[in-house]
Amino acid sequence: MKGSVHLLDYGAGNVLSLVNAVKRLGYDVIYVKSPNDLLNAKRLLFPGVGAFGAAMQSLREKGYTEPLKQYIKSGRPFMGICVGLQSLCEGSDEDDGVEGLGLIPVKVKKFTNSGKSVPHMGWNSATIVQSNDGTESYISSKLNHDGGPETIRYYFVHSYAVPYSEALKDWAFSLTKYGDELFISSVRKENVFATQFHPEKSGFAGLQVLETFLSAPEIISDSSKIPLILAPSIVPTIRNGFTRRIIACLDVRTNDSGDLVVTKGDQYDVRERLDGNNVRNLGKPVDLAQRYFEEGADEITFLNITSFRDSPVRDQPMLEVLRLSSESIFVPLTIGGGIRDIVEPDGTKVTALDVAGQYFRSGADKVSIGSDAVFAVEDYLRRKDAGENPLTGTTAIEQIAKVYGSQAVVISVDPRRVFVSSPSDTKHHVLESLVPGPNGEKYCWYQCTVKGGREGRDIDVRQLVVICEALGAGEILLNCMDRDGSNSGYEITLVSDVKDAVSIPVIASSGAGKLEHFAEVFESCNVEAALAAGIFHRREIPIKSVKDFLREKGMEIRS
Repeated sequence: MKGSVHLLDYGAGNVLSLVNAVKRLGYDVIYVKSPNDLLNAKRLLFPGVGAFGAAMQSLREKGYTEPLKQYIKSGRPFMGICVGLQSLCEGSDEDDGVEGLGLIPVKVKKFTNSGKSVPHMGWNSATIVQSNDGTESYISSKLNHDGGPETIRYYFVHSYAVPYSEALKDWAFSLTKYGDELFISSVRKENVFATQFHPEKSGFAGLQVLETFLSAPEIISDSSKIPLILAPSIVPTIRNGFTRRIIACLDVRTNDSGDLVVTKGDQYDVRERLDGNNVRNLGKPVDLAQRYFEEGADEITFLNITSFRDSPVRDQPMLEVLRLSSESIFVPLTIGGGIRDIVEPDGTKVTALDVAGQYFRSGADKVSIGSDAVFAVEDYLRRKDAGENPLTGTTAIEQIAKVYGSQAVVISVDPRRVFVSSPSDTKHHVLESLVPGPNGEKYCWYQCTVKGGREGRDIDVRQLVVICEALGAGEILLNCMDRDGSNSGYEITLVSDVKDAVSIPVIASSGAGKLEHFAEVFESCNVEAALAAGIFHRREIPIKSVKDFLREKGMEIRS
């Protein structure tokens, strides 16, 4: 080992990915287990995932706040990540009245959703705005190491940020623009370095940033290290470098022999029609995920499509898939399937929050909620119709968002068309269909389904996504059963309608069959991400080809 670093884990979400990244770089990780461990540490990493208030409350309950301040004053290297950066500030609009560590004289603010989705979720640039008396600093040598903000992207996932102002020029190390808002994406002052982006989820570029911090001198308190702001002319030139995301999706289930395999359905039917009705086997989950990381996928999603048959708490194979994947895959991982309150065979009750917690601790960054979201919306509408407060705080969406942040909650929508002759024939939100119905109907509404598409409910997609956003969800994964496996393109009318209905990011899914389909959904619907499965599994279209094609169309795409 090259050395070691103490890691302050206050009980946040996916810390395992950061641990794996540090170990991959050749350093050992020592967990902080007491306030004294902080005082004795020689190098400290403070990753923050979730809500500002929950993080600060946990630090105070564990007695870490004052020792943490003492450690920082000592001049030993400190690196904060995401909420780890925000905790250095005086407070946050996310949890008004909760005090931060107070090192940076500013309050964290929420992004406006004018002209953009919130959370800021995806890859963006980071423009360095500090110099170090004309010499290269120990951090800037690796930030944007093989290019500038025009080519290098880092992964962000947050709704709150530190807005840039001249008053913070001694702290601001890099700036990032999202929409029309300019915020501080990393800070550096003497021994303190912190990033709003997640280096452990930013591919090889992020590993370079971590490597630089880990190899920095053990004492960085010399006054000559205080940085200076570059020429003010650089700030107005910073542009929005936010990219479109290409996501690889792996539907995972056990086959008839009990092996865990990646499969792909046609309208959710995953069995071969000419091969003994066997489950379609397209490879091993970890191997395929590793391939997609190396090919440039911006995110990887695992959907455990058999989880409704067993408890996810006992679903050790999927937990192991996440653990193994996070050892060598350094982009965001989403897991879906069975995120709900359950009862174990021995009668033990396990909440959806605890189920999600197991996934996060195993390497997931986000959890995808499907059937349980539909049931939550049904309960929301019942309570609203009865004149009661529809927000109970008890749904899986609300509980997970409160602890881990809305950005950790993805709603997976599995709808199918229900054709009608006229919009007046149904109470549901109706769209004009691009595909005529069996009797020539020109209109349809999109019915939400549960249990892997096997059961329809009296809820339409518009109701679902709007209410789920109100419950605290941070992203929509929009499928379409009618398009699944068809290679005929995304359901553009549905995707556009959902994008117009919510202010959170939307992932288009189901139907991609050629390069033009990706361009069409981005250009027509302005979604943040497009997901595909079968065409990637079967190597019909490489991820690189998709990205090259979109880049040629003038879109911001991560290299």
